Amino acid sequence: MAEGERKIELDMAPENLYLEEIFTDRRVGTIQRLTPVTKDGGPDNTRSVVYVGQTQILTPAGGLPITFEIDATSLGEASRKFGEAAEAAIEDTMRRLEEMRRDAASSIIVPGSGGGPSGGMPGGGVPGGGIPGGGIKVP
Repeated sequence: MAEGERKIELDMAPENLYLEEIFTDRRVGTIQRLTPVTKDGGPDNTRSVVYVGQTQILTPAGGLPITFEIDATSLGEASRKFGEAAEAAIEDTMRRLEEMRRDAASSIIVPGSGGGPSGGMPGGGVPGGGIPGGGIKVP
């Protein structure tokens, strides 16, 4: 590893292991049931089972996976609450995407706006005097 590079921590936490089971209706998504286990693989009754829903929405760029926790104590309850939890997660994702779009739009540097030595892009800009296709397009 070169000097100045940071090592990524990839150590698993043996006190936080779960057995993962996946259930699907083969239509709208999946539900993961995460059952806590000890480092030896036995049941860990000191922690609660966790239910996680997964679905995807189609965008012009392709499928966007949506993952969300479902507040439930059984698989049946998780399947009943799936739709409501998915809708909330999709709305939250759409809100975040809109915020990212606004942030990206407000940070676009327009050639000729005085940002660099020649009034173009900082650092000399894009060779050829501009960005092909008219600039950055954010959906």
